[in-house]
Amino acid sequence: MLKTHYKLERQTVGFALAIMLVASIGGLVEIAPLFTIDETVEDAPGMRLYTPLELAGRDIYIREGCYACHSQMIRTLRDEVERYGPYSLAVESKYDHPMLWGSKRTGPDLARIGGKYSDQWQVTHLINPRDVVPESVMPAYGWLNRNELRVEDLGLHLKAQRRVGVPYTDEMIANATADAIGQAQPDGSYADGVSKRYGADTQVRAFDGDPTRVTEMDALVAYLQILGRLTDAAQKPVATVGGEAQ
Repeated sequence: MLKTHYKLERQTVGFALAIMLVASIGGLVEIAPLFTIDETVEDAPGMRLYTPLELAGRDIYIREGCYACHSQMIRTLRDEVERYGPYSLAVESKYDHPMLWGSKRTGPDLARIGGKYSDQWQVTHLINPRDVVPESVMPAYGWLNRNELRVEDLGLHLKAQRRVGVPYTDEMIANATADAIGQAQPDGSYADGVSKRYGADTQVRAFDGDPTRVTEMDALVAYLQILGRLTDAAQKPVATVGGEAQ
């Protein structure tokens, strides 16, 4: 076997063609399912978009490397479903650019973390994880509670998302800065516009506990609290036979 391998390596052209053949097979296996994408991705017509504040929080989540330790994809394995909730559907990530499915779990999966804990728990956990989870190895992110959120260019963020298929309207883009402020300041003059543009169920409150300012902590907690709640597609039966859910 070793002699055969050495002989193949000496045949440069043949070896290169063999590599191309194997790579082509792998590429075909990955690409072929995309031809049936309309049949394999679930439909969720009621799925709402990330608000500017939540989108800013997602950017902070990526900036701080949270995805390196937390996945956002619950597998179909029974123990995963029992621990984290309904398994993830492809449609739940249709507005995620980039997607954050991940596979590394130094910490728990966060696909359905939204609403599981209070805002105060999330803030305390981010400032010093050991205060709520003594055995945690997660680093502290206290500066998020001190950093003012940059909101002036959020319209450009929404415009970039629209370029890759997220259906933000011109009105949403034009009001991105006001909506980010309004979502974190429920008694402010901008608050009503957020619910008008993103739906009555949009969470509007001072996520970091201080309604007088808008911080990076507000944004990150707003993002964490919406994970798994953009659509209820995963809570519904995915198929029926004879009128019974499968």
